[in-house]
Amino acid sequence: MYLTSEKKEEIFAKHGKSAKDTGSSEGQIALFTFRIAHLTEHLKRNKKDYGTQRALIALVGKRRSLLDYLHKTDIARYRAIVKELDLRK
Repeated sequence: MYLTSEKKEEIFAKHGKSAKDTGSSEGQIALFTFRIAHLTEHLKRNKKDYGTQRALIALVGKRRSLLDYLHKTDIARYRAIVKELDLRK
């Protein structure tokens, strides 16, 4: 599987407060970004996989919601995560 528990801990340790802090917005956004990148590569090879396409659109929506929340509550954290993950609005 592409997303092991070790990889998740690494993502949360790098972007969250700690490796066990799975609830922070930054950690979740980083995890969604990793999953979005993986699904995008999958869809480049399998163009007719509509189930994956639907899951990708849902993930992008979830990440957008979290980014909007962070933008409203703490603009400094929003700018930091967007810069760190190379996202743009």
